[in-house]
Amino acid sequence: MGEPGRVAEASAASALTLTAKGAGVEFEVFAKPSAKKSAVRGLRDGALEVAVAAPPKEGEANEELVRFLAEALGVPRRDVTLVRGASARRKRVCVVGLSLEELRARLAHAC
Repeated sequence: MGEPGRVAEASAASALTLTAKGAGVEFEVFAKPSAKKSAVRGLRDGALEVAVAAPPKEGEANEELVRFLAEALGVPRRDVTLVRGASARRKRVCVVGLSLEELRARLAHAC
């Protein structure tokens, strides 16, 4: 049946809460470091679950998370920033340059 609190990938983008903040859009990410490859895994407890292909040491997993999200969303790396949660699995990310609707559509494609 799957893990408790986890939503199937197909509906993850529509169920994720996106918040407009200034010139950007913020959302929660649940990072799972040390994965074989970086990938969106679905939605977990209101956050986008992302497997990260880097260990959780010296900022490596955070750098890979930002790189992966930028690539998956088709935006420059400088447009994706970690707002909160640098040392936690649950993080808050901001993406600038996309509207709420554009970001939701790109997340749906990435899922």
